[in-house]
Amino acid sequence: MPHPDSSDPRHDGLVRVRGAREHNLQGVDVDIPRDVLAVFTGVSGSGKSSLAFGTIYAEAQRRYFESVAPYARRLIHQVGAPKVGEITGLPPAVSLQQSRSAPTSRSSVGTVTTLSNSLRMLFSRAGRYPEGAERLDSDAFSPNTAAGACPECHGLGLVHRTTEELLVPDPGLSIREGAIAAWPGAWQGKNLRDILDTLGYEVDRPWRELKQADRDWILFTDEQPVVTVHPVRDADRIQRPYQGTYMSANRYVLKTFADSKSRSLRAKAEKFLHSTPCPVCGGARLRAESLSVTFAGRTIAELARLPLSELAGILTVPGDASETARVLTDDLRARIATVTELGLGYLALDRPTPTLSAGELQRLRLATQLRSGLFGVVYVLDEPSAGLHPADTESLLTVLDRLKAAGNSVFVVEHHLDVMRHADWLVDVGPLAGEHGGRVLHSGPVAGLRDVPDSATARFLFDGSPADMRQVREPKGWLKVGPVTRHNLHEVTAEFPLGAFTAVTGVSGSGKSTLIGEITEELDGVGRLVVVDQKPIGRTPRSNLATYTGLFDVVRKLFAGTAEAKERGYGVGRFSFNVAGGRCETCQGEGFVSVELLFLPSTYAPCPDCGGARYNPETLHVAYRGRNIAEVLDLTVEAAAEFFTAADAAGDDAARPVLRSLHTLLDVGLGYLRLGQPATELSGGEAQRIKLAGELQRVRRGHTLYLLDEPTTGLHPADVEVLLRQLHGLVDAGHSVVVVELDMAVVAGADWVVDLGPGGGDAGGRVVVAGPPRLVAADPESRTAPYLARLLGR
Repeated sequence: MPHPDSSDPRHDGLVRVRGAREHNLQGVDVDIPRDVLAVFTGVSGSGKSSLAFGTIYAEAQRRYFESVAPYARRLIHQVGAPKVGEITGLPPAVSLQQSRSAPTSRSSVGTVTTLSNSLRMLFSRAGRYPEGAERLDSDAFSPNTAAGACPECHGLGLVHRTTEELLVPDPGLSIREGAIAAWPGAWQGKNLRDILDTLGYEVDRPWRELKQADRDWILFTDEQPVVTVHPVRDADRIQRPYQGTYMSANRYVLKTFADSKSRSLRAKAEKFLHSTPCPVCGGARLRAESLSVTFAGRTIAELARLPLSELAGILTVPGDASETARVLTDDLRARIATVTELGLGYLALDRPTPTLSAGELQRLRLATQLRSGLFGVVYVLDEPSAGLHPADTESLLTVLDRLKAAGNSVFVVEHHLDVMRHADWLVDVGPLAGEHGGRVLHSGPVAGLRDVPDSATARFLFDGSPADMRQVREPKGWLKVGPVTRHNLHEVTAEFPLGAFTAVTGVSGSGKSTLIGEITEELDGVGRLVVVDQKPIGRTPRSNLATYTGLFDVVRKLFAGTAEAKERGYGVGRFSFNVAGGRCETCQGEGFVSVELLFLPSTYAPCPDCGGARYNPETLHVAYRGRNIAEVLDLTVEAAAEFFTAADAAGDDAARPVLRSLHTLLDVGLGYLRLGQPATELSGGEAQRIKLAGELQRVRRGHTLYLLDEPTTGLHPADVEVLLRQLHGLVDAGHSVVVVELDMAVVAGADWVVDLGPGGGDAGGRVVVAGPPRLVAADPESRTAPYLARLLGR
């Protein structure tokens, strides 16, 4: 291990960070060796990501941008300069973060890994063409280009159609009574009815009594006649004729589905459509000329549907093949091998990216980096083990070792104990979250953490005692799911105990999410169903912790109830930063403004008028117990709980509902988040726990089934304990909890385990074993059993 006392700090083999103050970091100084696997640990919100991503990676990016021509700089998404004194010995950095953006349906495994580009090149240069056919460019084999896309479905593989039965579900109604369910409501729907009336159609007769020709024209015509409508309105309203344009129900639905920016309108339109494979390309997405070219007797669409492990076997060339074919197939097989090594051989190239988990997506990017052959860079990875079964984590460690062996530094933010144990260097940040964290407790070899009393990580890392065995609860009944035939599940049935805690396990791609996706409120025994997922709680910075939980409504009432607010005539709306009145109009209540720079990318700066407070000075003049509304939003959940507890103790009963919300947020371990923290800054795990807190604060009577998909993703073992306390509390209160889970500590504490597999993709898709944890741990066929047995101390 290089030692820090070399004469020239640039050549001592260390990345030296001095005075890091990003987010909650408290002037951190730390030295980390280069060319090692360094793991950053700590409880959620301790500051480990602020150190790894917000400081080290951000500074490497900033330096790179300094070297780029100003024109090129505009084209790249820039990270701001981090709050740090100085960093020395820092190589260029590559970041692989958990993507929280929503990829489009045109993005696929092939496009993320760029394997599709190589396959298209193979077909273009070495494919078998029909007699006399012209050689095609590689673009012609992509459904995302004009040269390759099927002209009928525009490269989507599906066509959306509607029928009279879908558009008019109740033919006993007349048009005026709303027979055409697909039409918009309110004025727009009345306008279309008035136009039909003006055109001479019978809008008061039951739909089924109209002539078929009239019904077809009303629903499916492409004509858009314009007529003068004389509306019939209430006697006290002015009647003004206007020009109305007719649009058929079919045209309205297709246009809304294709063009509307409103998700709810698109979802409504989708109910009136059924999707079928495109009749021209049969769902292959490509034009006929491209589908006439084959390799190894198959079209490119057929090869893209195969699992990657199977595709690699087909991409062999005979001895007399051209040098081009040999080079291209060798390259493809080598690149597929790295994806397969990361346990993703069950994926196909045409699998859409939105159907992948965050962990799968990050590992695909990791596989792409492995093949890039970069040398001397720092890879900064965000929980690469997320969504990985312990059996797959071993192959991940091999891959990380290979990146290191190729002459790179690998810095990983991670909660998985096996990854920590495998590290050369451990940086433990803490001791707690938010303002109680932000210090480096240990930076050195893993074994050194054992002697750090403040570390929340040490307790779990060096604890070899078997897991405590809980008394398994007796089920109050059984919920039967299936038979399910979807994705890789074929006629699969499973039973879940009611009034108990069930863990669904299995390797990546074994079918866990597909199986629990079949649990609906319609099934006998479910009662009320609550799905707590990791989707963002809002897509803009205007949505935050306080607005999502409803806590902000109560806080605004408290401010509106102050003597000063009443004196000034301020109502509840005055204290919202989303509407005109109380907000700062310079930044429209956003707190920051976009600054356009000549020849440089636009950048964001705190609003010059409100300084980021979001409100105008008059609103900020109103104080509740010595704080204005912006200062209250800036409190952490923990500090807010103290603030409102004092208010309650002083006799302000109106503060009690706020306390109920705050205490449930504390119960799920989110005391470090600020009330006004924008939704865009929250991780998937944090969003999931906020939703869970929202559920916990509701008083429920009757049975509820809670469904959670990998709730411990992104959680430190200490936070997992806090979360499990809440989930087991729900079961003790008479509810049922079903979690998809890969953390063996959670599985060991369950009442019932459903293990899918044994492998991923076609090698999985069935229930291998179901029963209490001890029974599952003893099953010889289960890939989960040995890891569960190790924890149970068998």
